[in-house]
Amino acid sequence: MNSLRRALAVAGLAAASVVLLAACATSAGSGGAPFGSLPPAPPEGEVRGTGTVMDVGGDVQLCLGPIAESLPPQCSGIPLEGWTWEGVDGSESSGGAQWGAYAVQGTYDGEMMSVTGPPILLALYDPIRPEDPTGGRPGTADEATLEKIQAELPDRLGDQLLSSRLESGYVWVDVVWDDGTLQDAADAAYGDGVVIVWSALRG
Repeated sequence: MNSLRRALAVAGLAAASVVLLAACATSAGSGGAPFGSLPPAPPEGEVRGTGTVMDVGGDVQLCLGPIAESLPPQCSGIPLEGWTWEGVDGSESSGGAQWGAYAVQGTYDGEMMSVTGPPILLALYDPIRPEDPTGGRPGTADEATLEKIQAELPDRLGDQLLSSRLESGYVWVDVVWDDGTLQDAADAAYGDGVVIVWSALRG
């Protein structure tokens, strides 16, 4: 191989390497993962969640999403470890189930919440309201676009999704936990200011 051909070959390999590295950086970056495909890292330290604690035969869960209005109520939540009804007021019972609405403090490993302190009856709980991420400004996406995005959410988020709604020009998405991973992926998929991800567990 003469010097010219060797130089061209080296230049070609260098260019290919740059393209490959750029592609890897795009796929690995926060905006490269499809919305919902990369779960958030579990929170560091304690978090607090508000909802219905449902105990059916010793299987205790904290339901952060919708509750079926039956007797006893029905819901699907995150398992609670270390829960006790001893000294806890405000519960009801029926059909082998016991339940009540509380603010629960604990650590969350991405699947289960371990209780670290006494619960607070939700009727007495007065938290500081989180800041509105929209700043009170209405969104600009059209209704058809928002409805299409909302229809995709169950497939994209699976068990992470608690509920969703269209409000003030946004798709509001309630999830169990987000450290910013889901919001960044939503912004990359749909553009900034279209989907607002709201975490039910908060530090």
